[in-house]
Amino acid sequence: MSFFDRVRDLLRKRDEPVLTVDAEGVAVVAEAFDVAEADSAVLARSHRWRAAEPAILRHHLVLPPDRVTEAAAVLAQDGWELRPEPSAGGPVRVHALRVQKLDALHCAQERARMAGLAQRLDGDWLGWDALQPMGLGGTGRDG
Repeated sequence: MSFFDRVRDLLRKRDEPVLTVDAEGVAVVAEAFDVAEADSAVLARSHRWRAAEPAILRHHLVLPPDRVTEAAAVLAQDGWELRPEPSAGGPVRVHALRVQKLDALHCAQERARMAGLAQRLDGDWLGWDALQPMGLGGTGRDG
């Protein structure tokens, strides 16, 4: 690869949009809400997931209201953002979000971590899904 090819590639990457947890135009490309299904199987059956591109990994948890701040502090250490859904009292459903490239190993590690955290905080881990931009490198189709 020549010097000019490398410069061209760097300039192309600089112009690519950066994915954030607040990105618009994203859609669920993989989801795992069955504890018996392996993360590798989830990713293998997904026709929309693009392995070479980053995704928003979103874990769904239910936590006691008085433990949400603690969970947010623990997760923030590794770049996770915790967002609670509006609640009228009782357990709070929260989403832990982070942008990353997905693979089966990292999905399984994060699943175990989130389930362990939820259990330590007297909550429950419900599952995860992954979102990627539609129309920005992908077809946005299932097929």
